[in-house]
Amino acid sequence: MKILASYNIKGGVGKTATAVNMGYLAARDGLRVLLWDLDPQGAASFLLRVRPRVKGGGAALIRGSRDLDDAIKGTDFERLDLLPADFTYRNLDLILDATKKPTQRLARLLRPLRAEYDLIVLDCPPSISLLSESVLHAADTLLVPLIPTTLSVRTLDQLSGFISGFDGHRPTLLAFCSMIDRRKRLHREIAERLPAERSDVAVTVIPALSLIERMSVERAPVAAFAPRSTAARQYAALWAELVERTGITQARPGN
Repeated sequence: MKILASYNIKGGVGKTATAVNMGYLAARDGLRVLLWDLDPQGAASFLLRVRPRVKGGGAALIRGSRDLDDAIKGTDFERLDLLPADFTYRNLDLILDATKKPTQRLARLLRPLRAEYDLIVLDCPPSISLLSESVLHAADTLLVPLIPTTLSVRTLDQLSGFISGFDGHRPTLLAFCSMIDRRKRLHREIAERLPAERSDVAVTVIPALSLIERMSVERAPVAAFAPRSTAARQYAALWAELVERTGITQARPGN
């Protein structure tokens, strides 16, 4: 089982669209996938047509009084399950702080799911917090959507520097340029330069397209409702590059 986190310190960069489309494409390739919507706003839960509510809230899950298994819901897509958001997730930092070894808590909670899933995708809220630190310690790979601006690149430097200070487990970091507007010279320049300068930046880019925004209307991954579109092709290319560069587990025989 591998754990993939769609994460960025900044908001509004395409994390949820990335998490939902990567989860869908992984399931389409035959992997058994669980997407955990950790954002109290519940965007991924909305897109996958699941009510953003967990009985007992985040406290029950983090403290272990309710098994993650009991909160998992099926989606409209084969092999793709969802652990939905809950508005109480806004208090996860406080809940984690009351546990032993809080930065290791998510990893311990997810460990029993190894027999059930090949890939777990974490859709993370934008923050630098105890929750995000727990995500960094749990994830095998951080997939970081990055709007191609100078300040965004600086944020990527801060994130990679923070991870490099970890003792023991360190997630692989793979950033990619997201929401690119090719009419903007700076976007074009950074999107071309970054992959050449940094090994932790993907060659694949995701353009700023209205079809991606339409996910909230269709309530489905763009790769599902518009499979021949440019957006779907780019997400498929990103998934293929992610598999190639990080060694995400392939589907098991018989899946």
